[in-house]
Amino acid sequence: MNAGLNLPLMASIFSLSVAAPAATQWTIETVRGPVPASQLGLALEHEHILVDFIGADRVNTDRYDPNEVFRVALPHLEAAAAWGVKALFECTPAYLARDPLLLKRLSEASGLHLVTNTGLYGAANDTFLPDYAFTETAAELAARWTEEARDGIDGTGIKPGFIKTAVDREPDLSPVDRKLIEAAALTHRETGLTIAVHTGAGPGLEILAVLEEYGVRPDAFIWVHAQSATDEAILEAARTGAWISLDGINRNSLERHAAALALLKDKGLLDRALLSHDAGWFDPEKPGGGTYRGYQTLFTDFIPLLHERGFTADEIARTLTGNVAEAFARRTRLINPDTRTK
Repeated sequence: MNAGLNLPLMASIFSLSVAAPAATQWTIETVRGPVPASQLGLALEHEHILVDFIGADRVNTDRYDPNEVFRVALPHLEAAAAWGVKALFECTPAYLARDPLLLKRLSEASGLHLVTNTGLYGAANDTFLPDYAFTETAAELAARWTEEARDGIDGTGIKPGFIKTAVDREPDLSPVDRKLIEAAALTHRETGLTIAVHTGAGPGLEILAVLEEYGVRPDAFIWVHAQSATDEAILEAARTGAWISLDGINRNSLERHAAALALLKDKGLLDRALLSHDAGWFDPEKPGGGTYRGYQTLFTDFIPLLHERGFTADEIARTLTGNVAEAFARRTRLINPDTRTK
């Protein structure tokens, strides 16, 4: 634990429950079923438990022992719970070792609300896309994702709580990346699930333009890894209503994350900010799963730094509670609700 940790500050943050507007009318789908968004509690909105970067053509459940992953991951989830965390959004998509049954087991053991996703990961030059992603249309991909949202993933009955896609960091969307965004827009229109896109310094503003073409409002979009983008792009996206995910918090990134959050605060846009570590995870390619980075730096190092920079307990709590509940609460967000097609 950081020697400079302000325990009274932490206690005041954990005691706050900042509800999103109208959150009592909304739900969030967890691996154990829907929960009212207003009861989500303090949440880490972008983390991982299991990721396998072997490639879409080779990934399979035989590459890891779920009991070993459970043994390795559970103490980290329990440690997060000890810090006051109530929910964790697990952002590993299909074809990178998404395992909803493992997540349900870990949720039951840790007491945390765990949330999984639907979608496909198009970053890293499409290494993690299955063959059908290149041949099917956006509508056909959306039908797959919508079916998971309605019926559950791979016969488990466990439903995704958001859409997770990823695009390359080039300034313009490639044809297949654009198709993934179009599929996400169509899926949102049918399901109301929030669209979280691994974007970083890439085409975040172009993604917003594609969503607009499909009639989807900016507040249905989370710009994942936005801390890598320019301040100008972050502000432009936040002003439209998009969510700005500052999700790579580690001890080497504290200054950048604090500066980005301060920028949003100074411009009156703190209500668009989300915070998380993008930490974890068990890697089947490495002995024992490799080095698992836990979910504590936000509490031991980053929150005390924010306090030093003048952030109040209420402001910090909002980014971890009310903002997350509003960002992920399931509801259709359309520019023109009466329009059903592009």
